Amino acid sequence: MTYVITQSCCNDASCVEVCPVDCIHPGPDEPGFGAAEMLYVHPDECIDCGACEDACPVNAIYPDYEVPDAFAPYVDINAAFFEFTGEQEEPAPLPSPGPKIPGGPLKVAVVGAGPAGWYVAEELAATRRCDVEITVIDRLATPYGLVRYGVAPDHLDTKEIVAGFAKTARHRRVRTRYNVEIGRDVTHEELLGAHHAVVYTTGACEGRSLGLPGEELPGSTSAAELVGWYNGHPDRAELTFPLAHERAVVIGNGNVALDLARLLLADEAALTASDLAPVALSALAASGIREVVVTARRGAEHAAFTSPELRALADAPGIDVVVDEADLTALPTETDATERNAATFGALQKADLLRDLATRPRSDAAKRLVLRFGLTPTEILGTETVAGVRFDSGEEVEAGLVVRATGYRSAGVDGVPTEAGTGRFPNEAGRVIGAEATYTAGWAKRGPSGVIGTNRACAAETVRTLLDDYAAGSLADPTGEPLDDLLAERGVVIVDQTGWNTLDTHECESGKEIGRPRAKVTDREEQVRIAALARV
Repeated sequence: MTYVITQSCCNDASCVEVCPVDCIHPGPDEPGFGAAEMLYVHPDECIDCGACEDACPVNAIYPDYEVPDAFAPYVDINAAFFEFTGEQEEPAPLPSPGPKIPGGPLKVAVVGAGPAGWYVAEELAATRRCDVEITVIDRLATPYGLVRYGVAPDHLDTKEIVAGFAKTARHRRVRTRYNVEIGRDVTHEELLGAHHAVVYTTGACEGRSLGLPGEELPGSTSAAELVGWYNGHPDRAELTFPLAHERAVVIGNGNVALDLARLLLADEAALTASDLAPVALSALAASGIREVVVTARRGAEHAAFTSPELRALADAPGIDVVVDEADLTALPTETDATERNAATFGALQKADLLRDLATRPRSDAAKRLVLRFGLTPTEILGTETVAGVRFDSGEEVEAGLVVRATGYRSAGVDGVPTEAGTGRFPNEAGRVIGAEATYTAGWAKRGPSGVIGTNRACAAETVRTLLDDYAAGSLADPTGEPLDDLLAERGVVIVDQTGWNTLDTHECESGKEIGRPRAKVTDREEQVRIAALARV
């Protein structure tokens, strides 16, 4: 028997760490890790110990005889990876953790309670170089950032990764302060005055504008707004979207674009089984959308989505995935491969799947997803509301909803340098350039790239830099007023981890009563009120 990694793999590499025989690749210390779509178990080297299954934070690993039918292709995909890549490259030596640092405790504020923030906190909490006091801060009353408000609501396995973050939150070195916004409740300078260092892991939550004529029309929106709405983000919960027209167009073809398409086409049963926000559930269940056209500026060989994400749609009941075979002539084949690495393997998996979709007979499905390539939008059509999209070829596609899924940008923080176009913090190995004792990790550091687990290695690099700076005496001791004193003086209502646990329990129990995994509370004041019951 062997174990098999399947579709929801988050590339967190927890499985790699516990494998006693090094049969899971590529690992974080291997060259192909950053470009891999997912990780793979070597079928001939696996010793059936089950350690990887226990360690997987997103329930993506199964014994081969228990792989669900929907994931059956991954048995062959895991084996095919090693047949394609051959012998694995010798791993690069892991960086030395460095010598012990006298003094302490090192006081660090981590701003942003999404995956990157928790990986930073985990690395700091685990260090043996010095004692550390870590405060995880978030402007929202709820933790987990991207996992709660960005991951598709039907990807419940992926959301299981928060169990590891909750474990870090219980660490003796960690405390949490939610519902606290830097710039509103406390300045960057005040926060830094209360700590040796500040690490910003604030992500990238703003949708990018394409600057198209008609982009401001009702019915034209960004993926950030639509995703935030259906996930119940308090800043976007009150938005509304026109869903009566039978067609929607998504500009961009990354994984977010496919998530959007899948949710817009899902039937009521699938929507109910997700943790979709209640208002969004009602709206999408009544939606008139029957076709979603996902468009890309470049050819199919440059498609940004991953093969696991496309495979989930290709096998979805009730949805035809339509691809024009004429668009696929430049797709790579194995004979074209000059490098037999993880990135090439992923590209070939995607190419083979697209070819298969192009030759599948059309079914009588009521809904369909159309993948189009080589189309650059030039105008959003309409007068009072969106009526469609015009492309550079002159083709016009009628639609009532147009979504820009062309990337995200970071919001930045007052008092901290940011890059003009992206909003990212300019940095060297996580150290923010031009800001004293200030660091960054995650999307705010490198831009919106990778999957959840990609943030782990990113966070580890930042923490190494921070600890090395502390060891070198570059971080001044805190001399400002303690954070909690500042917040108390200003009447800021703090939600801590106990408060969040109370809200979490309320949502899960409310969901159970109506046959759903969770009934999200989307109003921020109501979130704070329920969290406060923990103190009653």
